[in-house]
Amino acid sequence: MSAVIVIPAYEEAACIRDVAARALAACPTVVVVDDGSVDGTSAQLEGLDVRVLRHAENRGKADALWTGFTAALALGATAVVTIDGDGQHDPDDIPRLLEVHARYPDRIVIGSRLHDRANFPARRYYANRTAGFWISWAAGYPIADTQSGFRVYPAHLLQRLRREDFIGRGFTLESEVLILGSRGGVRSIAVPIAGIYPKTARASHFRPVADIALIVVMVAGHLLRRGMYPLGLWRSLGKPELVRPERT
Repeated sequence: MSAVIVIPAYEEAACIRDVAARALAACPTVVVVDDGSVDGTSAQLEGLDVRVLRHAENRGKADALWTGFTAALALGATAVVTIDGDGQHDPDDIPRLLEVHARYPDRIVIGSRLHDRANFPARRYYANRTAGFWISWAAGYPIADTQSGFRVYPAHLLQRLRREDFIGRGFTLESEVLILGSRGGVRSIAVPIAGIYPKTARASHFRPVADIALIVVMVAGHLLRRGMYPLGLWRSLGKPELVRPERT
């Protein structure tokens, strides 16, 4: 297995060096996509053996991820790990997710925070659960933590996805890839992780009401194409598949 870590980052000067350095400890190939930051995010990475790709202007997380996916595939990745640059995921969990990927190489492995209810901000928790209902319906199976950006993607899935396949054009890419993956026979599996909400991080870009509305619109497009997919709703009502890696 050849893994490449992709870290999308926008205005993450406070956290990005620590995240990237710890990611390097887990995997020798790390790609950071600076999505037009003006706070010196890229400068914080000087001296680290990471590949830094920079957008001239802020284009949004979807484009940052796509740039990272393209770079990772060009480097020969068979698995692409994504982890946010804001410090809300623990890079020390990367080996745990990769271990599960090795056992389930044709799945999207999601680091799920939903079991860690006590530490999950209430508004974001309920927004996440709402998004999860709709995305699971369109995907046709129950998915844990659809809004987690800490994932392992099999390269063969990313290789066959095209931007024109996506209805959404913004941050909804991470949600939509779960739907498109399912249609191609690639489902997700979840690994429990702790959510981290550091005081030094900038405020979250996530807007619970507005962003969930965008997700619902995107999902509605997929459901309407499939006659509302009532069977998908039925299939989505079970419990998401959760596995625990052997390493702790």
